[in-house]
Amino acid sequence: MAKTEGNKGVFGKLQLALARRYVFPESRRSMIILGGVGCLGVLAYFVIDFAWLKSSFTASGPVSSFHANFEKDCSSCHEQFKTATSAKCSVCHEKTGDALGVYSFAAHDVYRSGDLSRIKTNAEEHQCSTCHLEHAGREAMITEVPDERCITCHEFGSFNRNHPQFDFVAQQTPDDSTLRFPHIQHVKEVVKQEKLTDIERACLYCHNPQPDGKHFEPIAFNTHCSSCHLKSNSETPPLRIRRLGDPAPGVELFEDMQRRGGPAMVWAKNMSASEFQLKSGNRVVKSPIRHADPWILENLRTLRRMLYPENGLTDLIKANGHSAAPHQMQMMQPVYDEALQTLRGYAEALRGRPEPELQRELVKIDSLLKVAQNKIRRQTFEAKDAKLFMPAMKLNSRVSPAQAQEINAFADDLTRRCQRCHVVVNAAIQRVQKDQQVLRRAEFNHRAHILQRRCLDCHTEIPILAQTTAAATTQPVRDQSAIQNIPEIANCRSCHNSSETSNRCVTCHFFHPNKTNRSSLLMYLD
Repeated sequence: MAKTEGNKGVFGKLQLALARRYVFPESRRSMIILGGVGCLGVLAYFVIDFAWLKSSFTASGPVSSFHANFEKDCSSCHEQFKTATSAKCSVCHEKTGDALGVYSFAAHDVYRSGDLSRIKTNAEEHQCSTCHLEHAGREAMITEVPDERCITCHEFGSFNRNHPQFDFVAQQTPDDSTLRFPHIQHVKEVVKQEKLTDIERACLYCHNPQPDGKHFEPIAFNTHCSSCHLKSNSETPPLRIRRLGDPAPGVELFEDMQRRGGPAMVWAKNMSASEFQLKSGNRVVKSPIRHADPWILENLRTLRRMLYPENGLTDLIKANGHSAAPHQMQMMQPVYDEALQTLRGYAEALRGRPEPELQRELVKIDSLLKVAQNKIRRQTFEAKDAKLFMPAMKLNSRVSPAQAQEINAFADDLTRRCQRCHVVVNAAIQRVQKDQQVLRRAEFNHRAHILQRRCLDCHTEIPILAQTTAAATTQPVRDQSAIQNIPEIANCRSCHNSSETSNRCVTCHFFHPNKTNRSSLLMYLD
């Protein structure tokens, strides 16, 4: 180190000058005191806020109007030092004791699809607060989930580019309703009878909107079909009468059914013998034919027992099923209800009997029916429970193939008028699927669309408009009830885009169950 004039010297290879005097730092005592006082102040702030002010100062922002009453009580939603948990949400939003189980979290996992395979809680399931963000202000709509929350898991991106095609289109799923129904033929007939100039009025003749305008009432025979089908002049073909001990298939006479009696014959009290005319050659004709005619169904049941004697409880329902996919398990509820209603009818028919022992048995039966009803309404149906809906058909070992063919042929004769609309398989009328299983993961509101589009602007798979305004007739293959007359996703994109109508995820998709669809929610009770 070398000295220079006026300085203490220099140091280093760069010859840096040293200061004339040393720099002495200020006393650290004052810094420690001021820092300690500040820390104690902050700590006191949090203690007072947590103990007496319910964390109103430390909250990250005002909560929405939905939860405003809990704003001063953080423990209503939060566990200590944790975010809001689903367990806290369940205190209010999961009402496990309500009759329908609408708010049960198990039902939330089913989404809107009705697919009961989703009812089990997923280990990777997010907390409610992951999607429903709070502390964004009183006017915040926490039910309006941003798309960013959805595409974290559902990597579809933009609706206009990457959203997948509807399943029923991609998988070419038919609308297998087991109903023979040509749309064009019926539209033409309605236009003719009602003298309509607007073809779409014919659509609304059968498709009647529900009061909210979102969906349509189910098609019912007495409401929509009876004016044309099974009128007073309808009749069966001449049917062979089966006598006692006769092995050949045939029908049982109405008088014999009345004489035989029993709880299953209660319907016979409302039917007249004048509806039956004996014909030469040991045959009988019934006229008129009623919808779900009990005489035809009873004889059909007898034929089915000849073929499949081990059907058991299946004989309690009027029509059998044809499929039971996981997302169709909600169809099981009305099937089991129908079976129970049949058993109740049998019990009512026996209620007037005087035998004391029978009355005691009826008390037990009533109790068992209530137990069964409660169990069914709390039942989560799975494929293994479809035995009543779709029984295992085990052919009678005593019936030869030739005899089975003869019985099935006679069942076709018995149900000839029924088969104008219905499908008969194994001597059983197949149950009609009234509701389409199309948009199982989405919600569609007709009222929101009808101001912009007319029915036949979107429903174009069946060429109704073209065929009803021209003399030509369409090929039968293009006019079947099994055709999904629903537009593809490209039709939706024509309006739902960034420059016109909302194309956000929550426009069509909802995580939570539809509380208005009460009939299908009954099965979610645990």
